[in-house]
Amino acid sequence: MLEQLNNLLPNLMKRLPEFWKAAGDTLIMEIWSGAIVFVIGLVLGVILIVTKPGGIMENKIIYQVLDKIVNLFRSIPFIILLTALMPLSRWIMGTAIYVRGVIVPLVFGAAPFFARQVESALAQTDHGLIEAALSMGSSPLEVIFRVYLRESIAPIIRATTITAISLLSLTAMAGAVGAGGLGDFAIRYGHDRNMIDITWVTVIILVAAVSIVQWLGDYAARKNTH
Repeated sequence: MLEQLNNLLPNLMKRLPEFWKAAGDTLIMEIWSGAIVFVIGLVLGVILIVTKPGGIMENKIIYQVLDKIVNLFRSIPFIILLTALMPLSRWIMGTAIYVRGVIVPLVFGAAPFFARQVESALAQTDHGLIEAALSMGSSPLEVIFRVYLRESIAPIIRATTITAISLLSLTAMAGAVGAGGLGDFAIRYGHDRNMIDITWVTVIILVAAVSIVQWLGDYAARKNTH
């Protein structure tokens, strides 16, 4: 078996320790940035839905400011965002490269996207339930937790799944600026040195990861669908 792998994937087998380290770096980027994106995006999504015109805490100024900020960062291509945020990454993380350095642009790139997904998920909440909760004397905070979030668990899970998959793609793209991970590994060896076996194995690993995340997300959403 080992001999067959050496014949089929000669370049990869010579660099297995580096390959596993790259896979681990990708996982670290996904987990850390994903956790931060989830918290920030969820908060932004909730604020957008409750402060919009007709919302339970309508505030035109807050809504317009957040709406414009979210649209701004969603409109910037991630590869440009990576370079533009290098000074901020260096200030916050102490470096603008490797795994630590890419966390900041990953968050800025994915949080606005997730915020819109959350806003869309919360917008599906039955307005009758919201009015009923308010008529019973529930505070806006109680409506947010007991109605909006409780009734939108499945849509939020789906939004989280989509964002996690998008983040995985962004971590691969971040390899172009030396962020480490599978993207960097594939570019340095698969592209720059024309080692085709490394390119294809990286692609297969990423496709498998996306499939697993999608399956887990679909399963969790089905379990939480009313």
